[in-house]
Amino acid sequence: MTLAAFSLAVLALLLAPGPTNTLMAVVGASHGLARVLRLVPAELAGYLLTVVPLALAGAGLMARAPGAALLLKLAAALWVMVLAVRLWRSAAAGAEGFAIGAGRIFVTTALNPKALIFGLVLLPAPSPAEIAARLLVFCALVVAVALLWGGFGALSHARAGGARAGGLRRIASGWLALVSVSLLLGALRG
Repeated sequence: MTLAAFSLAVLALLLAPGPTNTLMAVVGASHGLARVLRLVPAELAGYLLTVVPLALAGAGLMARAPGAALLLKLAAALWVMVLAVRLWRSAAAGAEGFAIGAGRIFVTTALNPKALIFGLVLLPAPSPAEIAARLLVFCALVVAVALLWGGFGALSHARAGGARAGGLRRIASGWLALVSVSLLLGALRG
């Protein structure tokens, strides 16, 4: 796969709505783009924690322990459902009822099913130089997409004047619940 094809594949997957993007949009809507900027390193670290080991040794690990992928998918589904429930409850309590900080962004991203695809399918390359180039592009795209989703949230907040934060949290909660159920069904089918 060429670096251009890799970049497009990563960008397409990163742009897709998922748990981390949903949380970044909620942070942008609740607290603005400055807060999103402070959370980008946590997202990047969460991805790197998962994708680097998978890119380097994931195929061998999955062959030796086929249940590991299933456990990771189940853990991701459970975590996303926990986020959905907490986000739903926080809609009534206000933003203070469910703080989205670096820890939640980090764990959500490390367990993000997209990380499996990045680490097992897209990042592995025939040479260390190619892996390094792909990692550099991957990191730049993660930062750009995080800012895009956070900016989208901040823009929606500005247009609504902050009056619809509870409604946005409920929509985000519903989306996360749907993602969680689809993850669970996918894990049980696979």
